[in-house]
Amino acid sequence: MGWETEQSKLVQRLRREGAAGEGVLAVLARVPRDVFVDEAQRHLAFHDTALPIGQSQTISQPTVVAVMTDALEVSPQHRVLEIGTGSGYQTAVLAELGGEVFTVERSPELADLARRRLQYLGYANVHVALGDGTMGLPSHAPFDRILVTAAAPTVPPALIDQLAPGGRLVLPVGGRADQQLVVVSRDDEGALQERSLGQVRFVPLVGVQGWPE
Repeated sequence: MGWETEQSKLVQRLRREGAAGEGVLAVLARVPRDVFVDEAQRHLAFHDTALPIGQSQTISQPTVVAVMTDALEVSPQHRVLEIGTGSGYQTAVLAELGGEVFTVERSPELADLARRRLQYLGYANVHVALGDGTMGLPSHAPFDRILVTAAAPTVPPALIDQLAPGGRLVLPVGGRADQQLVVVSRDDEGALQERSLGQVRFVPLVGVQGWPE
């Protein structure tokens, strides 16, 4: 079975499960997840499971990518900040939907590999930065959308500060083992609202406003 067929079957499964709307599903049908996994894991690229990518990190389960991306509600006019570049797969999904994507990774090795993958696929609207993601990217703030792909003990204040009026922040919040997927919205007057989309499990977000090393 070819990878295109496997990718199509995965997207059909996500559609049946109601994981995301058609706009996000169309992107997941285009972005080649197999490019973002190691050679040894490539045969599992279109299984609905998280996979190790080195540095004690993972590429997220496609269902989780679909749910988080859908909750973020990205549009072409949005400037997007991603915390935790990892393999670069979620970055590519955001790049397909948003106008300009800034992504922060703390591991030099992962950042370099993700940058090369994204360049190979032609994503000219992506900027990969190395640093402490819990502090965001203040030099390029504010952002219309912020997505965090690792679990924080609380919502990092720096990310709230960098969220534009009318903006939306999606991230896992909770303990090291289990978290809630939280959506934080800022209205045009600056007031914040927070809601949970249910339980998830992510690797810890390490940094000044996250978990210690």
